[in-house]
Amino acid sequence: MEMEVVFERLRGLQDILSQKIVLEKEIQESPRLLITQEELLARIKKTFIEKNMDFDKIRAEHNEIREQLSDAETTRERAEKNMDLISTQREYEALDKEIRDAGEKEQQFRKELQRVDRAIVDMEEQLKQNTALIEQQERELAERRVGIETEAAEKTIRLSALEVEETEISRNMDPEVLFKFERIIRNKMGRGIVAIKGGVCTGCHMILPVQFANDVRLGEEIVFCPYCSRILYYEEAVEGEEEFFDNDDAGSLADLEYIEEEEEDEEEEEDEEKVSIDFE
Repeated sequence: MEMEVVFERLRGLQDILSQKIVLEKEIQESPRLLITQEELLARIKKTFIEKNMDFDKIRAEHNEIREQLSDAETTRERAEKNMDLISTQREYEALDKEIRDAGEKEQQFRKELQRVDRAIVDMEEQLKQNTALIEQQERELAERRVGIETEAAEKTIRLSALEVEETEISRNMDPEVLFKFERIIRNKMGRGIVAIKGGVCTGCHMILPVQFANDVRLGEEIVFCPYCSRILYYEEAVEGEEEFFDNDDAGSLADLEYIEEEEEDEEEEEDEEKVSIDFE
């Protein structure tokens, strides 16, 4: 297979892989879009439960005050009836004090009852609003979940179509090159194959050794940039771009051996990390 054809197929594969990566990320992150709304709904429900507990307490207080008011009224009425039965001034004074005390308690309990009644009305309104808000949030969450699931299903179909294209375009190509190429695209923002112009890699903008650049120009095999790991192909530089290339500063392939070794070590570490994550 001629290298020009290989490069053309790699560029096409680059587009497919870039789209795949974006879709995979969107499908993976889709459920996370619901988290904020689910957390909001959980907080509203928690508040609703707490308000219900407070409502139960204030209704119990309301019943207690009503009982106290009823007792005070009964005490006053009984004392008023006993007024007709007293025979001494001392009994009159004692009974009169009992009536006045009972009356004061009645007034106090009536005021407290009014306060509690107002609080009950306010809390009933709050609970009503919270109930409506919970129902609204649940509807919106359900609708959004359906929308996200539908969108994810559509993206999955598109992803499957891209995988078919990927299989077709990568047919008969070196699996090792394809593996490395995909990893480069994932790590290099969707760019896995770039031109070398004027002795400079247009991916990382590093000056390459003369002999290395000449090997790329010959186009006899796939060559990876020793700095950014992207696949390189030669492209004639336009006027003014050659000035970036300086033979004295370019170095040699020997100067890049340690870079290649570091690249291999990094690849091994990434593979080990991937295996470890998959195992977990």
